[in-house]
Amino acid sequence: MTPTTPSTPANRQFSIDKRSEAYWRVTFSNPPINLLNPDTIRELQDLLVQMETDDALKVVVFDSADPDFFIAHYDVSRARDASREPGPSGYAPWIDVTHRLGRVPVLSVAAVRGRARGVGSEFALACDLCFASLEKAVFGQPEAGVGLIPGGGALERLPQLVGRKRALEIVLGADDFDAALAERYGWINRAVPDAQFEAFVEAFAQRIARFERHALRTCKALINRTTLVSAEHQTESSLAFRGAFQWPGTQRIGAAAMQQGLGTRGELELDFGEYLMKL
Repeated sequence: MTPTTPSTPANRQFSIDKRSEAYWRVTFSNPPINLLNPDTIRELQDLLVQMETDDALKVVVFDSADPDFFIAHYDVSRARDASREPGPSGYAPWIDVTHRLGRVPVLSVAAVRGRARGVGSEFALACDLCFASLEKAVFGQPEAGVGLIPGGGALERLPQLVGRKRALEIVLGADDFDAALAERYGWINRAVPDAQFEAFVEAFAQRIARFERHALRTCKALINRTTLVSAEHQTESSLAFRGAFQWPGTQRIGAAAMQQGLGTRGELELDFGEYLMKL
């Protein structure tokens, strides 16, 4: 196992702006393109402890410091660093994060500018709500295009939101979706013109922060009864995702993607859906 770097204030990926006791803004920054890696997951687990234990907190908005990338995708170069130690929920770390995010008695909102592909899309799917910049947000599940499968919750959450046929189009087509089409499909709550995006998200969060805490928490808990996905099903997808790295075709496509700039700030990452046809 490759040694990992402890999270310190100097290298922490999330900054927390506590705008009031009821409302936090959490900003992700992991240059050069906001790849999600095992350190990100550990920080999210720590953040969830704070969200679970703060009785005054009502709403948390997740955004990005990079206007081009919300969360680009998983950093496959760090895959060997990934811990399989169960989190507090009893599930593997990423499933622990998404499982607890749905159940924490705090409203979670993904405010997406830039690209949210792969696990970036899956994080937005795991949040309670997702708002996106009409002109600047891009969503995608490109895994099938590189010989993999979505392993972080898309296979479980997308069909609930968009229906079976559109989920198959998204996952098997592996293309990029702009915010307008994502909204039309039900992938996200709302696409907001970028000029009004920040004001809209802020006003929404401040509105929630003013409401009665017990009402908010009880409504979320009761809606959860029939809407949350199975962590066991997500575990099956996660195991299949890990196994897919051994498929010969996947290794060939992965090597080609690395040669064309996977994980770097360049044309492939900016237009991943189009570049899949060139691998």
